[in-house]
Amino acid sequence: MSASRARRGPWARVEPALVALVALHSAALGVAAMAAPEAGLRLSGFGEASPLFFPRQVGVFHVVVAAAYAIEYVRYRGVTILLVAKAIAVAFLGAALLAGPQPWVVPFSAAADAAMGLAVAFVRARARAEARAR
Repeated sequence: MSASRARRGPWARVEPALVALVALHSAALGVAAMAAPEAGLRLSGFGEASPLFFPRQVGVFHVVVAAAYAIEYVRYRGVTILLVAKAIAVAFLGAALLAGPQPWVVPFSAAADAAMGLAVAFVRARARAEARAR
């Protein structure tokens, strides 16, 4: 272990893994949506869609944001894009729920996105507090 890595606190060591997991989650959902949009729609409770362009576009969007999370973190150690994307997703999904009944995946996704965003924000805050205390 390098000296600079050894000086980092436990929260700072957890943060890269957490960001990677969130990015991998988004990338996996994206690849699945592009590769098997019909199966994804059925599994999530939406039924059929025609044409499949828009379900596949959802997949591309997920891959794009996964890349943005990773690039921002690797280049700048930032999590702003991730936090903003998760907040927008939760707001959109919440609004959809308020508008009327939705398939099971909508509240599940809202809760999952909120949990991921809150986890990253919490770990980032703890890592910064550790750094200030050193």
